[in-house]
Amino acid sequence: MDAAFEVLSDAEHDRVTATYAPLAEAVRDLIDATVRTQADDDVIARARTAVEAVTRSLRSQRIRPSGISYRVDGRPVPLGNAAVGQCNPISPPLVVHHDPDARDGRCWSEFVLGAAYEGPPGLAHGGVCALVLDHLLGEAASQGLTQPLFTGTITVKYLRGTPLGPLRSEAWIDRTEGVKAFARGFISDDAGVTVEAEGIFIKPAWAREAE
Repeated sequence: MDAAFEVLSDAEHDRVTATYAPLAEAVRDLIDATVRTQADDDVIARARTAVEAVTRSLRSQRIRPSGISYRVDGRPVPLGNAAVGQCNPISPPLVVHHDPDARDGRCWSEFVLGAAYEGPPGLAHGGVCALVLDHLLGEAASQGLTQPLFTGTITVKYLRGTPLGPLRSEAWIDRTEGVKAFARGFISDDAGVTVEAEGIFIKPAWAREAE
């Protein structure tokens, strides 16, 4: 696998997240405001100029190369991940919890999808729902990202529209067969399940060869 990992101490991890996660959260707010604004032309022009200036300022400093991830205590910390990355303003971000007593690797996340994730009016985009479930199922299958298992296939069943706003997702391992883990999960709102998914997660050849 081409990705490289940089090992961080607990203190360095705390410093990185304390520095960059608030910036990502501010940009999330900016994205939401950009999607929803009906400001006058002059306000939009000034905002665009300010955003472009900030972007130039950030790019003038050191840029983290793509393909670099981090490990803390042997566990990957995907700060730039599209689903859970604390430093990625595109991510909701999901905060995934694991049940240490569950034999099926059960995990869950409670999160909010705002205007940036809209598909049909007032509803989350189906692809965003698939993103959430792909990650949650992967977290379950890989025992909290501690095992190298990657998505082989995922099947998503949309039961009804998923409204924007507070949501919950859960996932668990249904069974394992050799190098494959079969996981299932769902997204729900206050009224019940909106989307279900099942997937097959596979240990890649390079991980099998390293055993």
